[in-house]
Amino acid sequence: MGFLRRLLGDRTPAGFAGVLEPGEDVVDSAPVEGGGHLVVTQLGLWVPAEDGARRVGWHLVGKAAWADGVFTLTESAEVGTAGSAVVLADRPPVRYRLPSPGKVPREVHLRVEGSIRSRHRQEIGAGGAWFVQRKVPGRDGSVLQVRPDPGTDAELVTAIAEQVAAKLVNPAE
Repeated sequence: MGFLRRLLGDRTPAGFAGVLEPGEDVVDSAPVEGGGHLVVTQLGLWVPAEDGARRVGWHLVGKAAWADGVFTLTESAEVGTAGSAVVLADRPPVRYRLPSPGKVPREVHLRVEGSIRSRHRQEIGAGGAWFVQRKVPGRDGSVLQVRPDPGTDAELVTAIAEQVAAKLVNPAE
């Protein structure tokens, strides 16, 4: 049993269908209208899924918004690599109505922001890309992620990301 679980009691909601990793503790949760829960742990946000629940690591939460009782999650998918950088693309946003949100929106915000080590927006041609260094839950160090805007030249973004990633690994170059 993890430290938080011993200290605060088991915060896992009744009927939660996810399987937590050893040492992964529930920080907070909120029931979702229509079934399931949003569950916050140190490793990610568990969301309702067809087969019960699945975890979205904090480093793959592209956007999270809270307004008018609705939590909107935009998850990022790893679609490629550029040297040691990871190329991301946003999945369509998913909306969860939370009748009793508790501290879930705040906890998600804190953890997403806490995963970011640095971020930089680069305009590229008629588009652009975000370059973000993020901590990956459960791993040492950070990863460079690049998320090009739709329609931005993917080959050019990949070439730039490879150069940036190489400089992060070998700053003297």
